[in-house]
Amino acid sequence: MKHNMGMADRIIRTLLAAAVGVLIFTGKLSGIAAVVLGIFAVIFVLTSFVGNCPLYTLLGIKTCKYDQDTHHKHGENAAT
Repeated sequence: MKHNMGMADRIIRTLLAAAVGVLIFTGKLSGIAAVVLGIFAVIFVLTSFVGNCPLYTLLGIKTCKYDQDTHHKHGENAAT
């Protein structure tokens, strides 16, 4: 599976998931909002861990700087 998420994207998702977790466990967030945001938090952690977001794939978004296969920046010739 190719990566389509950059390091900054992965860190932001992880921090948001952690914030939601803290809000849920401290009781500041409850009910339907806690369930919905909790689901998003789990998805954020999973996608951050694997470095691939299926929604990004569908939308053609790629926030990573390097190709996984060539280890070159996008737009550079792989032969260099």
